[in-house]
Amino acid sequence: MEHFENLFIGISGLIGAGKSTLAAALGEHLGFDVYYEPVEENEYLADFYRDTPRYAFAMQVYLLNLRFRQHQEIIWRGRSAIQDRTIYEDSIFAKMLARNGLMDERDYRTYVELFRHMSNFMCKPNVIVFLDVTPERSLERIQARARGPEQVITLEYLRALDQGYREFIAEISRVLPVIRVDYDQFATAREMAEVIHREYLTHSFLREATRFDPTR
Repeated sequence: MEHFENLFIGISGLIGAGKSTLAAALGEHLGFDVYYEPVEENEYLADFYRDTPRYAFAMQVYLLNLRFRQHQEIIWRGRSAIQDRTIYEDSIFAKMLARNGLMDERDYRTYVELFRHMSNFMCKPNVIVFLDVTPERSLERIQARARGPEQVITLEYLRALDQGYREFIAEISRVLPVIRVDYDQFATAREMAEVIHREYLTHSFLREATRFDPTR
């Protein structure tokens, strides 16, 4: 396979979709730097799930700041990188929280303004891999991995997020290449890397990827 140079891959998807697993596997297979969303280090996570309206704004600003810092490091290092949740997805969560009355409208407006200012200094991914899972499958994975704070996540919450993701993917695919794929269909990181390579080099914007067929 032709070598990737200075390629920035963003991995997108619902909670429990397999973003970190794929990021780690691709990072090892391709030799890319990998940037993860903090879970254990996230000091707002437990409070957010315990009292979402109270901590929604603080949680979103915390994550936006962290991912912006990751973006700056990617720019500074100048190397190929993978991010296991793109900074653009933060806006999905914020919009969903505001839409469902879980974030104050004033806080949401402040968040949007901050995001827009910061976006002028972000590096855009060359390609986004969207791991497409149903809210029901997402909930199964969340329950299976049994992270303490996540156990209060409901199917209703995930369905609201899923709606936001559908809107996000439809919009961002107009400006960035997006590969939509069911990660369960890929047995190895090599298969996924081959699909990214093939689809990215065709400059497609929104493509449905099935199991990789080397004869195609």
